Amino acid sequence: MRRVLEFLGLSGGEKGGVSSKEQSKRNLWLVGLAALGVILLVMSGVGGSNSVDKTLPSQESSALQGHEQVLRAMSTEEDQLSGKLCEMLKQVEGAGKVEVSVRLSSTTRSEYAVNTTSGKKTTQEKDQSGGTRLTTEDSGSGQLVMNRNGSGGEQPVVEREVAPQVAGVLVVAEGAGDARVKVKLFEATRVALGIEPHKILVLPMERR
Repeated sequence: MRRVLEFLGLSGGEKGGVSSKEQSKRNLWLVGLAALGVILLVMSGVGGSNSVDKTLPSQESSALQGHEQVLRAMSTEEDQLSGKLCEMLKQVEGAGKVEVSVRLSSTTRSEYAVNTTSGKKTTQEKDQSGGTRLTTEDSGSGQLVMNRNGSGGEQPVVEREVAPQVAGVLVVAEGAGDARVKVKLFEATRVALGIEPHKILVLPMERR
């Protein structure tokens, strides 16, 4: 350690003159140590920023979880509608084997009953010039209507349920090669789901 300090010129034991060659070596060492310190600081800063970036804010995380729940609910509802429609279309004369795929653009949602109150307050003011100014202030509030369930808890009262929006329906049937059977399957699908004709596609099933 003493030799290193003497080499860097930090030891007070040697007071003699230092040659230019030794001085240049010392300067080179000092520059190298300074550069190494800068590199370590930069690397530690980069590592810290990565650790911060990997941590999602709680709001973004909860929003992502809510989006995943909606997608799972939509997928479940699509499977249920596809199964019910398939069982119904199998009953059509000449349909044979049937497969159905229903795609939704939104899931079933509930609208809850709300008690609303509203009020209006009118104020008449006179200015210095003798004129009159009327100021009207509207106020309102809403509160969910709650109902007690069998377990003693409370739950909001559902006013109505809004049906899911169907994006498209694909029907593949053995009998769809017959034009008459294809029309029957098409009309049955349209009436059962109450959707526009352009959202329905009926195709014949490949014969094996």
